[in-house]
Amino acid sequence: MHRLFVEKTAPFANESAHLIADLRNNLAIESIKSARIVQRYDLDGLTDEEFAKATQLILSEPQVETSATELSLASGETAFAVEFLPGQFDQRADSAAQCVQILTGKERPFVSSARIIILTGALSEDDLAAIKKYLINPVDSHEVSVTDPFQRTDSPEPKDVAILTGFNEKSESDFDQYRSELGLAMSTADLLHTQKYFQSEDREPTITELRMLDTYWSDHCRHTTFMSKIAKVTFDEGTDVIEDTYKTYLATRDEVYGAGTDRPVTLMDIALMGMKELRKSGELDNLEVSNEINAASIVVDGDDGQEWLVQFKNETHNHPTEIEPFGGAATCLGGCIRDPLSGRSYVYQAMRVSGAADPRTPYDETIPGKLPQRKICQESAHGYSSYGNQIGLATGKISEVYHPNYAAKRMEIGAVVAAAPRKNVFRGGPETGDYILLIGGRTGRDGVGGATGSSKEHTDDALDNSAEVQKGDAPTERKIQRLFRNPELAPKIKICNDFGAGGISVAIGEIADSLDINLDTVPKKYDGLDGTELAISESQERMAICVDPSEVDYFIAESDKENLECVHVATVTNSGRLRMTWRGKTIVDLSREFLDTNGVQQEAAVHVEAIGSESPLDCVAFESFAEALGDLNIASQKGLGEMFDSSVGAGTVLAPFGGTHQRTPVDAMVATLPFLEGQTEVCTHMSWGFNPNIATWSPYHGAAYAVTESVCRAVASGARLSDIRLTLQEYFPKLGDDSSRWGLPFAALLGAFKAQHELRLGAIGGKDSMSGTFNNIDVPPTLVSFALAPGSTKNVVSPEFKESDSLISFIEIPRDENQLPDFTKLKEIAETLHGANVLAAHTLDHGGIATGLSKMAFGNGIGALIKTDLDLYQERFLCFLIESKGEIPGATVIGKTHAEPNIQIGDETLALGDLLDAWTEPLSEVYPETEDPSTSEAETFSSELKPRTSNLKFQATPKAIIPAFPGTNSEYDSAKAFREAGAEAEIQVFRNLTPQAVEKSLADLAKSIRESQILMLPGGFSAGDEPAGSGKFIATILRSPEVADAVMDLLKNRDGLILGICNGFQALIKTGLVPYGEIREPKPGDPTLTFNDIGRHIARYATTRIASTQSPWLAGTQAGDLHNVPFSHGEGKFYASEEDVQRLAAAGQIATQYTDLEGQPTMAPEFNPNGSIHAIEGISSPCGRVLGKMGHTERRGPNVGQNISGKLHQPLFSAGVKYFS
Repeated sequence: MHRLFVEKTAPFANESAHLIADLRNNLAIESIKSARIVQRYDLDGLTDEEFAKATQLILSEPQVETSATELSLASGETAFAVEFLPGQFDQRADSAAQCVQILTGKERPFVSSARIIILTGALSEDDLAAIKKYLINPVDSHEVSVTDPFQRTDSPEPKDVAILTGFNEKSESDFDQYRSELGLAMSTADLLHTQKYFQSEDREPTITELRMLDTYWSDHCRHTTFMSKIAKVTFDEGTDVIEDTYKTYLATRDEVYGAGTDRPVTLMDIALMGMKELRKSGELDNLEVSNEINAASIVVDGDDGQEWLVQFKNETHNHPTEIEPFGGAATCLGGCIRDPLSGRSYVYQAMRVSGAADPRTPYDETIPGKLPQRKICQESAHGYSSYGNQIGLATGKISEVYHPNYAAKRMEIGAVVAAAPRKNVFRGGPETGDYILLIGGRTGRDGVGGATGSSKEHTDDALDNSAEVQKGDAPTERKIQRLFRNPELAPKIKICNDFGAGGISVAIGEIADSLDINLDTVPKKYDGLDGTELAISESQERMAICVDPSEVDYFIAESDKENLECVHVATVTNSGRLRMTWRGKTIVDLSREFLDTNGVQQEAAVHVEAIGSESPLDCVAFESFAEALGDLNIASQKGLGEMFDSSVGAGTVLAPFGGTHQRTPVDAMVATLPFLEGQTEVCTHMSWGFNPNIATWSPYHGAAYAVTESVCRAVASGARLSDIRLTLQEYFPKLGDDSSRWGLPFAALLGAFKAQHELRLGAIGGKDSMSGTFNNIDVPPTLVSFALAPGSTKNVVSPEFKESDSLISFIEIPRDENQLPDFTKLKEIAETLHGANVLAAHTLDHGGIATGLSKMAFGNGIGALIKTDLDLYQERFLCFLIESKGEIPGATVIGKTHAEPNIQIGDETLALGDLLDAWTEPLSEVYPETEDPSTSEAETFSSELKPRTSNLKFQATPKAIIPAFPGTNSEYDSAKAFREAGAEAEIQVFRNLTPQAVEKSLADLAKSIRESQILMLPGGFSAGDEPAGSGKFIATILRSPEVADAVMDLLKNRDGLILGICNGFQALIKTGLVPYGEIREPKPGDPTLTFNDIGRHIARYATTRIASTQSPWLAGTQAGDLHNVPFSHGEGKFYASEEDVQRLAAAGQIATQYTDLEGQPTMAPEFNPNGSIHAIEGISSPCGRVLGKMGHTERRGPNVGQNISGKLHQPLFSAGVKYFS
């Protein structure tokens, strides 16, 4: 066993500096003088020589870190160590093991990692205890000894699955206590129902059967609350509008089902009635109808001559995110992706809507039994963004809603859009003898009990439930995406189900009525799992597919090509039973008839209480622009939004923040369909709607406005109203037997039905979460609406003002006597807007015209001259502000845009800079937008060296080899860019599941490099940017003798080119290919890339200037050319000594620099996103034929970034191809 301690050197210890500030600000412990963070590794299975190599090349970076086998603590230093709990996925340790395996060529070694926190200062025992409590979440981590040797412990052999002796003799009162003892989510009535079944079977259940039923019948999996029969409905006085809508619903269901139907009235039926009405009338003419329920799915005509399926889905992970924010939010997105992915669609855009109490709440006001709101908000943002950024999913809209009652439980919603050619998706059915294959990740204890945990009321001991939180592994899910994108493989899948809540018991159990499942064949993360854990573990990144037995070998082979495991775990039978065996014994044997009862159907009485007296509608909440802009629910969330990659996939039509200054948030996200080849103008719009204050006042109005607001925002972005389809997310308190509490979702769903019925739009998907209670605190009655519409990029509109001297118009949506919008008028206005020549459009909210004008002005710094008698501070829900050259029918002109950066109202002049300060201040400490640079100096470099030309005459089409490593996410974009430039491009997947696969992959990559003219290292997060640094996995591969020889032969003997973008640049600089032009050992002081100054991922456009054209890659440019390029990275800060910088400049190796809007290189963080020294963005090798840069030049297209100014096309790829002509 070897142990290593790694620590950042002083210039790079940003994390330690942030830790000090965090502890001082949030815990008010001013006595902390200094902090050190040391990474500890324990490795088993290496020789001393292998350990020394791993230390130098993988576990530490000599350029920025020191390493030692002993930990040195000075006098006065206090240290404690933190590591993940056993069974929790540790991506750092896992990635380290993967890298070391490549280095040694042997079996993957054992690696364990821990973080050591070292503090100085006059810290009391109470201070230290508070710090540990703040930093260590007991759900996934625990404190361990700093100095004790690591002890590997073998997992004990699991015991046989227990039979629950005496179960059939228990009384009702016995079961009341039994539920509590076992922590079951099912009701006592469900237990009695189960007892009756097993009495009829003349046997007693196994613990696996009971746990499985608890999971299978959970509210999370079977929507038991939503499926409860509503036996009685009563209404308070003053709720006539809700009662009238209920009568309309009853009449509509009679039309849909036929008068006298015996179908029970349920919350689910109300939720679906809008869709069912439109299906019956033929108004939902593009709905894909299927027995598979993967996601909402519509048929869209592509401009490539074929039909596409567009699928969209929303998902919540409220409970897991509340108790373990990073993992809960990460797997919220992971689970959301898997639903349409199981529908064989490629997920290409995501949205996140979250709900929290005020994140600025002081730490000492945290509710006992809870994590601090700030910690939940920050860590969940990191979790969701980490997963999306790694898998390569463009997140187009990020919004966080604040309301004090989300202190009960956080709201964490992910929504995604996916698409695939319709011919790729076969909808079949299981036949006796079919095989069920498990593809993807391995099974562990993470997520055991997650479905039932999320179905329960949140109590003080929720933070003790570590196993209930799933852990995400985005690189593995990326592999499944690639596999299912194979047009030959996808149609061979009869049925697919993803592994989410309930694990094998649900994912496989739902595929066919009769199944034999062999749990012994399930791949495990580690030994020691018993049959129950294997049956219900919710380990992520797994898919169950039903195929003909003749296709099994094909699927195993194709999965192996994508570096995935694929095993046969179940067989379809005709027994009418679900059976599971483990260690040769049957541990589950249930009849399908019993399983499908879903327990005892509950009955509920509903009482709708009177609508609140203090309406947030028609109110004036603010007295000034600054006050309105400083409202927590209006304030800028740019610092939050820029954590999320928004450009990957090269299809993002609207960046999340538009204009020259990237300040105006979009109303809706828009992206083109994910074509692998060619360009398309077919796009999708997605927006959301919800206001917690309206919903708290009246759940009915809250839902009606949520649906309508989501529709208005989509319309404002250029969608046609009649093309919109909806999906809903319900999130309510635990209802129990309280009829008034049942009245909350009942009224809300009727409000949503009212809006659908009037607008003739249907909710074709949805998700409910009915456990938003903590002790005596309830979440607001929440119904979030998501609107999706197909459209054309020609009609897309963004909200930032475009030019001066345009008309600014206000369009009001009238309301009736019940405070409902005039839906007929809205449809007329939407039709007018879709055909009008609109420059900019924005949907207003409770900030009214004042905040709408401000946000539209911020993007391009274009001001406004306003002349109107309208109250600028009155709420204006569902109304529009429009910029146009001519008047818009039905609109009221309230002013004009002007070039001055201010808003003038009568005699008052409001500077946009002052308004921007008011807008950005409220969340500036929670989600900072920028960090002060370490230096203010940025020299302008301009090289007179001419572009290098090839010494070889190459007649054929040049070939680019693009390796796809675990975690790579930009291989498709890169290949497409090369093909459009005229090159042949081949993507080659690197496989590393076994030593044999590693050996073969290294040989294949070396061979491909020798057969190619260009090596492209694309962006992504190879091995999750671990261990503790980016690009290490790729660098380890490039250093392997076989690949290194091929790389140097390409450069030295064949006049080839190498390009590394983002993660590829990180690998190039770690190997020495830039700036030295050769693979060499790293040493202290070498130029490097390190963590961004701000200490987090940054995703935005930035302007870069060509500083040198000596590289063939830049032959199509001139020194001084400016390009606006998307960036997305966590470690993009270029750092070198001043001597090295000047040496690179003299040699013409500084290729590109970050600049301000005038083209001047700058250290200002709003333009230099990572704090790179001298604003250096890209560098080349001495010969220029190796280029590394952070900006994603490949993420381009004719419809990309319509709300971003400047030259978006950088002719990099065409120059590289022309080099060989």
